[in-house]
Order: sequence, then structure tokens, then C-alpha cells
Amino acid sequence: MTEWELRGEVVAQARRMNALGINQGTSGNISVRCGAGILVTPSATPYEDMGPEQIVAMDFAGGWSGGVKPSTEWRFHLEILRARPEAAAVVHTHATFCTTLSMARRGIPACHYMIAQFGGDDVRCAEYANFGTAELAANALAALEGRCACLLANHGMIVVGPSLARAMWLAVELETLAKQYYHAVALGGGVLLTAAEVTAAARAFDGYGL
Repeated sequence: MTEWELRGEVVAQARRMNALGINQGTSGNISVRCGAGILVTPSATPYEDMGPEQIVAMDFAGGWSGGVKPSTEWRFHLEILRARPEAAAVVHTHATFCTTLSMARRGIPACHYMIAQFGGDDVRCAEYANFGTAELAANALAALEGRCACLLANHGMIVVGPSLARAMWLAVELETLAKQYYHAVALGGGVLLTAAEVTAAARAFDGYGL
């Protein structure tokens, strides 16, 4: 895609987050790799009013220009895409069930074979830090080690993908998994899969999906 096309896709997917029910208001944010930097959603801008020209271009040193400020969470977007060269997009939302688990400081264990889509046998919950801080970015990077998703304590979730379409797909799957785990806990905890069962699922997923 050209940069303008990428900007339009970020706008479309930001609106789609809310339409899918995995985000509310302007609480979530999206970034994509573009050239020698990233494109990221702007700060406090309603998605329905947002146009491609308002998507903020940043370099990997944290510089940006223009009259629109980047999302308050630009630091973890920048740090993740700088540290993960295989990644092309980051999606952050305050999805209800992911956020509920994060409030309890609980990650998601191997409660369903779909956990294998996220790179291991669990999705970790990062330690708490105030939004928009370098500390939060560092905590998120630690929780994402060997994974493509994490929860943020008392905050929400992050997913990382090789494309924006894949990252959005993973965001929906993560919220579904969080909802399923929440209800299993309500029934007494559920039965977790073994490491071998998760590994077998991961092998079966080779080449699956986007």
C-alpha cells in the first residue's frame, strides 16, 4: 500500500474496532509500520470524525510533525514496532473481557487451543504502569516476549501482527478467548490444556488464516 492507502486503512480499522465491540470511544489506538517509521492514530479524536490526513507519521526516534498529536500510547506502539522487525501493526483496545481480566491481574492460560495463535501456552498480563509512559512500554515489551499479545494490568490489551488485518483478527480472537476464560472461571476454572496439546495445536495452525 501507499502511505495514503495505509492511512485510510488505519481509519477504517479504528472505526471497525468499535463496530465489532472490542473497543469503546477513543480509548483504543492503532499503528502500522510505514517506511522508516510508523503511522499511528491521533490523540482523543473520535473515529467517525477522523480522516487519513489526521493519522500521525512518526520516526523511530519519536519525532513527529503537524498539528495533530499522536495517541498518548505512541510510546509502546513505537517501541514494539522498533523491537519486533517481523511486526507490521499494533492494535490496542480496552475490550471488556480482556480489561476485566487485567483488572484482576490475570493472564489467560491454556484454556482453549486458540491460545496457540498467540505464540505460546498463555497470554501474559503486563505489570501496571501509568498510560502513555515509557515504563508501560517496557512492561508491555516484557509481557510480549515470545508472544504476539498481552494484557495490560488495569488497562486493556495489545496485539501485534504481520499486517493490520492479521492484528485485527487476533484482537477479536483475544477478546473471545478472554470472554470464554472468564466464564470458565465462573464455573470453577475449567480444565487447562497441557503444553504438548498446545504445541500440537500450534503445529496444526501452520499456514492457517491470514
